[in-house]
Amino acid sequence: MTKNIKILWADDEIDNLKPQIIFLQQKGYDITPVTNGHDAIDKCKEEAFDVVFLDESMPGITGLETLTRIKALNTQLPIVMITKNEAEHIMEDAIGAQITDYLIKPVKPNQILLTLKKIIDNRRLVSEATTQGYQQEFRHIISAIQMGLDHQEWVEMYKKLVYWELELENALTLDMQEVLAMQKKEANTEFFKFINKNYINWIQGRTDAPTMSHNLFRDKILPALDPDPQVSNFIVLIDNLRYDQWKIIQPILSEAFRFVSEDAFYSILPTSTHYSRNAIFAGMMPAEIEKRFPTMWLNDSYEGGKNLYESDFLSAQLKTLRFEGKHSYTKITNHQDGQSLVDSVHNLLNNRLNVIVYNFVDMLSHARTEMEVLKELASDERAYRSITRSWFTHSPLWQALRRIEDKPINLIITTDHGTVRVQQPSKVIGDRNTTANLRYKHGKNLQYTPKEVLEIKRPADAKLPAPNVSSTFIFAREDLFFVYPNNYNHYVQFYKNTFQHGGVSLEEMIVPIARFTSK
Repeated sequence: MTKNIKILWADDEIDNLKPQIIFLQQKGYDITPVTNGHDAIDKCKEEAFDVVFLDESMPGITGLETLTRIKALNTQLPIVMITKNEAEHIMEDAIGAQITDYLIKPVKPNQILLTLKKIIDNRRLVSEATTQGYQQEFRHIISAIQMGLDHQEWVEMYKKLVYWELELENALTLDMQEVLAMQKKEANTEFFKFINKNYINWIQGRTDAPTMSHNLFRDKILPALDPDPQVSNFIVLIDNLRYDQWKIIQPILSEAFRFVSEDAFYSILPTSTHYSRNAIFAGMMPAEIEKRFPTMWLNDSYEGGKNLYESDFLSAQLKTLRFEGKHSYTKITNHQDGQSLVDSVHNLLNNRLNVIVYNFVDMLSHARTEMEVLKELASDERAYRSITRSWFTHSPLWQALRRIEDKPINLIITTDHGTVRVQQPSKVIGDRNTTANLRYKHGKNLQYTPKEVLEIKRPADAKLPAPNVSSTFIFAREDLFFVYPNNYNHYVQFYKNTFQHGGVSLEEMIVPIARFTSK
């Protein structure tokens, strides 16, 4: 692996480093020695090097100044600073100038070799170790899925699958990524059977159930609030945020806040904003919301927004749960709203509880379906995660949170449901009043393939509103999406490979809730 690896070594005492240089040459590295910063810069202009070793204290120009000039020539060139000086400000200046590593003299040959291994062979070594780790886990995952899991074990299994998905992706092991994709597909097949068997029992209270949308506040949010009246609690609900997308933005949040814990809950069915988010804020299942707030529950046939009363639902739920203290509710639906949040976020610190709903990921999902350029930019899960990370990094939401990072706050990040990339069409026939969603349908006299759906012929069993007496709900399994026979091929091509929600999959139903505090 050392063939053709070219190293530039700049040190005014280069003659004293002959043992280290000979050692590396015997390992196959090509070493170019120079004695000052000016020569190092000139060499970098003339030749391409893979690594630069740079003495911090040299005559003429310092190692730090040499570092800055070399970085101006090639920002990606790995540079290792070597110095006798252990002063903290020297280390900080070097790190700020984006060195790759920092070594203190005297350096031993094996130290140099280890540094080179980390720089040159890092990706290969990580790839090999990651592949080996997943291969060892592979059979355990298969065995666990086939043996049968309870609702908490399914949460842990999904987290494990996402962990390996991200690890293998970072290691660029394409073969193993394909194996994992097949394993995730098998997991979703078994997860659908599990939900099909248990969902109604959970809703009816006949068996042990996980925390779900309608009891999220009661079970997980209110118990996690900081009781200190000097601490302001912020609940940020980012709509349609899958667990893997959450894992991508978690490190960003950890830059400003101290990570405390991570948990998950199950979205109710349908896994869509209209149902799951209303259930979260009302603390009730949809049929119960319709009964208690008949003018505020809006069925699928309603043309306008169907989440117009979340603030009212939240206030009623907090009263029921005997929450004491001032609270606020803020919904962000566009960039202007986001900038207003940035400007006014300090005012929210006067409240004990602040709930912020941020609508972006859901809009991204829908826009991606309609816009060819976004289909190209978010062509698969990896690209979808990348766009989510880029959005969050530059979002008004992150700007607002950074403005209060030095205040005593307790921050909870969660979502309402996830999304799944659909691949397989499933034919459905219904009348003009049948809902348009690609992952769930309800209506009269629906015709469909029973084995491809979770069917609920009595909506009341799942505590879902029934627009008419003969309404049936069906939910697509795994990565299926519903298509009408009319113009079938056109819609199959249009919607295949898009991100949708409303049905039954690990990605849609098992969603994160995480807690941070001020550092």
